[in-house]
Amino acid sequence: MDPAVYVRMMCTAKKCGIRFQPPAIILIYENEMKGKSRQRIMPVRNFSKFSDCSRAAEQLKNNPRHKNYLEQVSLRQLEKLFRVLRGYLQGQSLAETMEQIQRETTIDPEEDLNKLDDKELAKRKSIMDELFEKNQKKKEDPNFVYDIEVEFPQDEHLQSCGWDTESADEF
Repeated sequence: MDPAVYVRMMCTAKKCGIRFQPPAIILIYENEMKGKSRQRIMPVRNFSKFSDCSRAAEQLKNNPRHKNYLEQVSLRQLEKLFRVLRGYLQGQSLAETMEQIQRETTIDPEEDLNKLDDKELAKRKSIMDELFEKNQKKKEDPNFVYDIEVEFPQDEHLQSCGWDTESADEF
């Protein structure tokens, strides 16, 4: 096929899930050119209860056959689906697996991030980035308000910090 004639299919991902038997990632997407909802089944091969979920997610996302379809699906979501599959292969119930995933993907505000190794720190940072993106208000959002002004109550006694008043005297 002539590359100039080839028009890249535009699709919008709607839902992404997993099938246990036989193992597969299922994507429901909408074909923008035809306006139809379609389903794509991507078989999961060579995956066991000992497999690395993040590596499997990267391989699937970068697979030339599925790359265009998975553009809008985050790597973290694919990794989560592979973790659910790995939990199933290990004999865990879905509730146990989801609870374990929840524990691993939740940031503890009391945790000292300085004590983590580089890999764990990168994982925590990616979780924080994803939370930031999810909670961020953008101009396109219907309830976006530019330049919000907030009045803080002056009734309460304000605590002053000693460091800022003392340092002003030194200069």
